[in-house]
This record gives sequence, C-alpha cells and structure tokens, in this order.
Amino acid sequence: MRHGSIYEEEIAGKAYDTRILARFSRYVLPYRTPITLVLLILPLVAACRLAQPWLIKLAIDEHITTGKPEGLVSIALAFMGILVLESLLSFLEVFLLQSVGQKVMADMREELFRHVINLPVSWFDRVPTGSAVTRLTSDIEVLGEMFASGIITIIGDILLLAGIVSIMLWMNPKLSLVTFTVLPFLCYVAYTFRRRMRQAFREVRARLARLNAFLAESIGGISIIQSFNRQTDEERRFTELNASYRDANMPVIFWDASLYAIVEALSSIAVALIIWYGGGEIVKGTLTFGVLVAFIQYIEKFFTPIRDLSSKYSVMQGAMAALERIFALLDTPSAAVPFNGQGTAGLSSQPPAVSRQRSGPFTAGDTTAPPLIEFRNVSFAYHDSNNALDDLNLIIRRGERIALVGESGGGKTTITRLLTRLYEIDNGAILIEGADIQTMPLPALRRRIGIVLQDPCLFAGSIEFNICLGDELARERVRMAAAIVGADRFIEQLPLGYAEEVRERGNNFSTGEKQLISFARAVAFNPEILVLDEATASVDSASEQMIQQGIKALMQGRTSLVVAHRLSTIQDADRIVVIHRARKMEEGTHQELMHLQGFYYRLHQLQFS
Repeated sequence: MRHGSIYEEEIAGKAYDTRILARFSRYVLPYRTPITLVLLILPLVAACRLAQPWLIKLAIDEHITTGKPEGLVSIALAFMGILVLESLLSFLEVFLLQSVGQKVMADMREELFRHVINLPVSWFDRVPTGSAVTRLTSDIEVLGEMFASGIITIIGDILLLAGIVSIMLWMNPKLSLVTFTVLPFLCYVAYTFRRRMRQAFREVRARLARLNAFLAESIGGISIIQSFNRQTDEERRFTELNASYRDANMPVIFWDASLYAIVEALSSIAVALIIWYGGGEIVKGTLTFGVLVAFIQYIEKFFTPIRDLSSKYSVMQGAMAALERIFALLDTPSAAVPFNGQGTAGLSSQPPAVSRQRSGPFTAGDTTAPPLIEFRNVSFAYHDSNNALDDLNLIIRRGERIALVGESGGGKTTITRLLTRLYEIDNGAILIEGADIQTMPLPALRRRIGIVLQDPCLFAGSIEFNICLGDELARERVRMAAAIVGADRFIEQLPLGYAEEVRERGNNFSTGEKQLISFARAVAFNPEILVLDEATASVDSASEQMIQQGIKALMQGRTSLVVAHRLSTIQDADRIVVIHRARKMEEGTHQELMHLQGFYYRLHQLQFS
C-alpha cells in the first residue's frame, strides 16, 4: 500500500498525555477569562444537579408519606427553578467553551501553516502533501470536537461525582458502601480500555493521512490517470486505502461500545443493589422511602457522567493522537532564519539595485573582478543517495551570464537549489561577496535572487497578484515587468486585464502564457541574481522568440545563472559550464568548448547533427 512506511513510525512509541496537555495549554491561556468564567459556572451546574434528588426526597418523606401536601407546591416550584437555572448555565458553559475552541483551533492552524511554509524543501520531498493537509485540517478539527465534548466540563463531572459521593455517605453510609462495590471493577475497565483505545486512535489518524495523501496525488495527476486509462487501477488502490481506514476505525468502535455497555451494566447493577439492600432497610424501618428514591436518583446521576465519559474519552484519545502529530510537525526544524533587517557581514540589507551601485561597475568576464558567487568544494547528496554534486568549484563574477549544460540528472538544477538554500550543502561552502550563505538570513539571501522554473507555478488569484505575490514594492512594477517580457500583449487583451482571475494551477492559460507571467514575476522583484532553470523548455518556438528580447533586458546588469538543454539559447553566454555525473567537466565560451571537442562538443553535435 502506498506511503505506508512514512506513517508507521508515527504510530509507535509511548504517549505522555500530561506532557501533551501541558504543551497544549499554551494555546488556551490567552483565553483564560472565558475559561475562568466556565470554571465558576461548573460548581453552580453541579449544585443544581445535586439539589434535584434532595428535593424529591424532601417531597416524599416530609409531604407525600406524611400526608401533608401543602408544601409540595413550593418544592415543585423550587425544582422547576433549579432546572431552568441549570439550563441557562449549561448553555453559557457550552457557548463559551466552543467559542474558545474555535479560537484555539484558528491560532493553532495559523501557527502550523506558518511553520509548514518555512520547512525545508527536503521535508516535502519525504512527506506526501495529503499528510500535511491532514494535520492542518482534520487533525485540528479533532481539537474542536474535544472542546465541543467539553474537556473543561470533565472538572464539572468530577465535582458532581464528589458531591454525589459526599451526600450519599452523609445520608446513609452503609447503603453507599454497598452501592460503591462496583467501583473497583469500573476503574479496572477504564484503565484497560485506555491503553487499547490509545493505540487504535493513533492508527486511525495515520491511515486517514495516508488516504488524504492518495487523494491529493490522484486528483493532481488526474490527466495522466485518464490519458493512460488507469481509472480502474486507481479505484482499486483507493478501495484498499479506504478499507484500511475503515478497518482502523473498527477497534475504536468496538472499545467505545464495550465501555459504554459495561458502564451501563454497572449502573444497573448498582441500582439493583440499592433496591435489594435499601428495600430490606425500609422493611426494618431503618431507612425512609424518600432516601431510597434519592439514592436511585443520585446513582443515575453518578453514572451519567461516567457513561458520557466513554464518549468523551474517545474524543480525548483522538485529540491526543492528533496533538502528537501536530506537535511532531511543529518540532520539525524550520529552514527559516529570523531576519532582523540589519544584514550580516558581506550581505547588504538594502535593495539589490543599491547593492550593485555600491559595489561598483564590473564588466562581464572581467577575471580581475572579485567573485560575486563562489562554490568552493561543494558536495551534496539527496537523502543519503549518490552525490548529486561532487567537489564542485565555480566562480561567478558580477554581471556574468553563466550557462549550465549537461545530461539530465547530472546536477545542474541542484546547483540552483543549493544557491537559494532550498537544500543545505553536505560539504564545502557557497559564498556571496565572500560571506558564507549559511550565515545569512534566508529572507535577505532570497531577496537577492530571482528564479524562473521550467514548470511555472501560479496561484489562485489575479494576474497582478501572481506577478507581485502581494509584495507592495513589486506591485508598483507589475505593468513595467509585464511589458519587459512581453506578457502585456496577451494580458491587456483579457476582459479584466491584470485583474483577470487565475484558476487553480493556472489551467485557464497556456503553458507559454504561464511562463511569461513567471518571467514578469522575476522582473517585478528586481533581483540582483537571476536563475533560469530550463525557463523556456516548456514554451513553444513562437513564444520563445517573443520572450528572448525580454530575457536579454531582464539580464541586463544582473548576474545570471541559466540551466539549459537547448544549446542554441546559451551560445552567447559569457561562460558555459558542463556538468556531467555530479562533476564539473568543462568550462569556457561556446567557441572555446567547441574547439576543445569534449563533452560540450558531443552534446552540440547530438542536437544539431
């Protein structure tokens, strides 16, 4: 079954409920005022419930059995008043708790999303999208169920149980002890069920994440599934995962139903003991009928929260399993380094254009100029596999246009990923203006680099938003950026122009149009360093010709790193670097490499012969 190994480790190990709840309390503390009000309401609700059997006892012993009905009206009115008060207090309690629950869920969801978008890219390579979505949605929703079921009201239940025990012991200690003979067995059952339901709920959450991962993958690749007629196979896979999720829920249902049934049986046994022993005491004249009725009422109220506790316990177990997964995600180290706006040694915190002016003019290819970017003995491997880069040394000077060519999988794209710290190098160092990029704040580093990828990524929203991504400075340059790369030609022909809506993944635009928007995005952010990773590979010949002039304008005054398979697009590069099997094999201009008749020459012959 797909993705299975990813989740097996998440459902193993010992759970520490107290530790998890203590950590969870940090999210509840900001709402201490409504929580305090609920805690003040709980004793009042318990008092209302405790008073009801006592009033029934008074009505029986002092009025019904004695033949004095004149006091029954007052007792009945008091009983009704207590019921109304209990209803109002219970409404306020539930309203406040669920309101706090929604606010806590919103806070946790926001923190979790903020953490997820700052996680290293390697984490997303390992964890399916559906798993991350599950933690942000259904795992958080389980916490809402926890508040709805009344996690705080467990305190009220405890107060009610303590009050019932005290009153019963005060009214008749012997009858109370007979009644409580079922409690040891009840405690044993609750302890045994706790451990079994815990593991069951962990399994349920893990298999739900697996199901969501499959759904996200299938929907994302629906065109491939249909094109290759794989619907039946995908249905079979979904059936397996769906059955796995269903089967994981069966133990939860079994233990929940068993606990409820056992509590119900123990409640009936307790009532039977009261009738048996209490009836004998009434015959002997040592117990009044009102006390017997009150005992029966109290024992029903005693087992009601315990009976409800089985369902509350199920929700709590689900919440604990969800919190384990949420906190495990929050504990995953983030890739983001806080940026204080002050810059670091060798890295300007000013806009890129200011940095270029300050550093002085350099001519592309000037070997006397200090390097802007330097890869020094860099090695890197993905997930403990063979090296994607092996002892790479590369110097890029300001204003240079460097092209990376070579076979697919040779390591070209890896170079661009390491430069932007989407992945961290294993050995060596990458320097910008002599400063190690690992010491630089990520926001400041990435602000200097603009990237255009082979597969354009567009977001739901307007074209203007997709170019500026909500950045106010970039928003001022949207139209200028679109004009530079030629995107304005088709944008201005749209009914709403730059306000035209972009659907999911930009499926209402052609691949060429989406790529033009990506180019405009890079221009709008005015980067100092430009990375083009197969940026024109998905664009047709007509579109490519249209944007070549815009690309030249975009590269003017910028340091460019171009990954390309089409050698015709990079022949005028200042230097061409040939990457073969994770190593730099050749370096030079087009004419120099052709004259060398090495790797580049053979690549050129393959494409143009």
